[in-house]
Amino acid sequence: MTSTPDSSLFPGYFPELLPLLLLAALLLDRWLGEPARFHPLVGFGNWVAWLERRLNRTTERPLAGRILGVLALLLALSPLLVIAVVLLWLYQQTPVLFWLAHIVILYFCIGWQSLQQHVQAVAQALQADDLPLAREKLSWMVSRDTAQLSDSEVAQASLESLLENSLDALFATLFWFCLGGALAALMHRWVNTLDAMWGYKNSRFRYFGWAAARLDDALAYIPARLTALSFVLLGRYKKQALTCWRQQAAACASPNGGPVMTAGAGALNIRLSERACYHGEWKIKPPMGSGNAATVADIQPVFQLIRRVLWLWLLVIFIAVIGWKMFA
Repeated sequence: MTSTPDSSLFPGYFPELLPLLLLAALLLDRWLGEPARFHPLVGFGNWVAWLERRLNRTTERPLAGRILGVLALLLALSPLLVIAVVLLWLYQQTPVLFWLAHIVILYFCIGWQSLQQHVQAVAQALQADDLPLAREKLSWMVSRDTAQLSDSEVAQASLESLLENSLDALFATLFWFCLGGALAALMHRWVNTLDAMWGYKNSRFRYFGWAAARLDDALAYIPARLTALSFVLLGRYKKQALTCWRQQAAACASPNGGPVMTAGAGALNIRLSERACYHGEWKIKPPMGSGNAATVADIQPVFQLIRRVLWLWLLVIFIAVIGWKMFA
């Protein structure tokens, strides 16, 4: 196996290593979960919050706001250049350090174990008939008001978060790692964090956050549809999953969350939230899924569906590696 340092910044040039790198990072996520003391995404969030306070000076001039938003986006992502230099230096020292760095960075980008823990906390509170605690645990995951939600609405909101965030915290991250290694995975997670912080359609972020929101939509477009297709293939109700995706996704607020949530709900023949409360005002939501309204009993089946999809993706990647080795 030969290559030059310039071509080895990304694991796509060494496809035979991908399954090992992915499994190692996923095992780290399972064993260690989210870092308790300091998470790099939290540090990145502090950095972009500092940038926003200094650059988001205009809220009423669309062109100026968008130009400043693009500038802030480029500055926010600029540490990727430093990380690229560090990775190249590690490769020049020894490829082992280079690949270990890829594993560690991917581990920091994956948020699957943390997502499971947050949703399990909601499920356990609901199963213990502690609705106030379930509402509190849910409030850590969603932006909607949770104080007036019923137990079934809490379960439905947690399932929406589980399905939608399985894309950002797991599948899209793995997709970009396979295409571009640690730098691509990290760029995706940083852009996703920027969208979560700046991607609001209010007076403060309507123009400033436009670039971050559009880039996040672009980066998640293909992974979202691959994830939705995987839900269709592995779901119990395949025809319903496909129908829900085709008929309901376009009405959802998120262009990428819509396919994932509608296909995932349809695959299990459950319906997600029909309404949500934001800042004290109730809003009717477009239909997502079919069958009966989801309850706490549906949380474990959704976990199982996502895990099956994860194994499918790993299997496909492994088969692709075998094919590459045979015909390269």
